[in-house]
Amino acid sequence: MDKERFKQALAKASRAMYRSLPIILGIIILVSLANVLVPKSLYTLLFKGNFILDPFIGSFLGSILAGNPITSYIIGGELLKQGISLIAVTAFIVSWVTVGMIQLPAEMMLLGRRFAITRNVTAFFLAIIVAILTILILTLF
Repeated sequence: MDKERFKQALAKASRAMYRSLPIILGIIILVSLANVLVPKSLYTLLFKGNFILDPFIGSFLGSILAGNPITSYIIGGELLKQGISLIAVTAFIVSWVTVGMIQLPAEMMLLGRRFAITRNVTAFFLAIIVAILTILILTLF
C-alpha cells in the first residue's frame, strides 16, 4: 500500500513540476532580460541600504509586480546577486505573494471593496514588518 501511495505522490509531483516549468522558464528569461536591459546603477538608485526605506521600496515594488511564490524566489535570488539588501528582497517577496494591486479590482468585486483594500494595505505593511523582523532575528543568531 505504501508503494502505491508513493507512486501516486510521485505522479502528482511530476505533473505539478511539468505545469510550473513554463512559468519558471519564462521568469528566468525575463530576469535575464532585466539583467541585461536594466543598468546596475538603477538598483543602487532605488535601494540605498537604508534599514527602513529599502523594505518600503521592496514592498512597494512587490505589490505592483505581484506574482506567485515560485517565481518570487528566482527573482529574489537574482536581486540578492545584484547587491540588493536581504531586507529589501524579503519585503519584496512577501508583498509579491500577499499584496495584489493587479488583481485588486477583481478582489473588490468578489470580496467587497472595504475588505479588499484593508487586506492589501495590511499585507503591505506586514511585509515591511516581516522583513525587518527577519533581518533582526538573523542578526541575533
